[in-house]
Amino acid sequence: MALCMQRDSVLNRLMDCGKYVRYTPEQVEALERVYAECPKPSSSRRQQLIRDCPILSNIEQKQIKVWFQNRRCREKQRKEASRLQTVNRKLSAMNKLLMEENDRLQKQVSQLVYDNGYMKQQIHTASATTTDNSCESVVVSGQKQQQNPKTQHPQWDANNPAGLFAIAQETLAAFLSKATGTAVNWVQMIGMKPGPDSIGIVAVSPNCSGVAARACGLVSLEPTKVAEILKDRPSWYRDCRCLNVLSVVPTGNGGTIELMYMQTYAPTTLAAARDFWTLRYTSTLEDGSLVICERSLTSSTGGPTGPPASNFVRAEVLPSGYLIRPCEGGGSIIHIVDHIDLDVRTMMRLKSVLNFSYL
Repeated sequence: MALCMQRDSVLNRLMDCGKYVRYTPEQVEALERVYAECPKPSSSRRQQLIRDCPILSNIEQKQIKVWFQNRRCREKQRKEASRLQTVNRKLSAMNKLLMEENDRLQKQVSQLVYDNGYMKQQIHTASATTTDNSCESVVVSGQKQQQNPKTQHPQWDANNPAGLFAIAQETLAAFLSKATGTAVNWVQMIGMKPGPDSIGIVAVSPNCSGVAARACGLVSLEPTKVAEILKDRPSWYRDCRCLNVLSVVPTGNGGTIELMYMQTYAPTTLAAARDFWTLRYTSTLEDGSLVICERSLTSSTGGPTGPPASNFVRAEVLPSGYLIRPCEGGGSIIHIVDHIDLDVRTMMRLKSVLNFSYL
């Protein structure tokens, strides 16, 4: 009640003073034209506006001054509302990322508990065994099984479309298990905290072959534009000497398989420059996310058998790539995994794995 009385009092004072004006559409259009050129006109400019524009001749200069003040206030409120919507969208996307990360960590804890129980059982079984030969045979057979993983993929052959698609599907599954699953025991980097204006969650894995890095981030671009930029690696990866797409094979699910050759300079003179023969698979998932994943082709999968280029060392890319998910209201969430056969002891070379400056 008090608020209504106060509002009526203000309106009455404005009407009594002759300051309450209902502008016609033509008058508003004329004022908007001036506002677009000069949001805060001087007294002389307002006087000139009244003289030059006949439809404003019945309005006092003070009233026009009030109109511009209100117009600037509305513009400020609009920009602030837009900024808050952007922040809210980023926070919502980051909250979704954190919830997914929490779910991943819970699955990882469950897996570790299971592995711990299994190891205790194995130790108990080993201690109860009376002969060392039986234990030895178990270890040797396990080593042999690990040393020959390619026997599990007899259909891999990059020299035919069916073989290429088999490699691509396996690469996609391995990449997704690293990007959003528990295939790698990721360790959070100290000092890296996720936030709406930061790169997100960054982690390094110390317990896998080569060097692997994982990151999540928010960008304002749409997924298709992000994919276009990421595939043009020389434009953002300064150590990339060249990238040649040798052939492109369309797949039945609307994706593409590309066979590529790439050379990269080492970020330090302590490491040799490297070249890669890789397969890159671009596809769309059922939820609308875009995936760009890749892995090296070896001589056993139809890759080149010759020596590397002069002054380059032939290197291997383990399943890596980008998962690009659309955000509500625009923008994208990017999950990045880089997994390369770098020497873990040469930590200076980690720079080439964690080079996410393009975000």
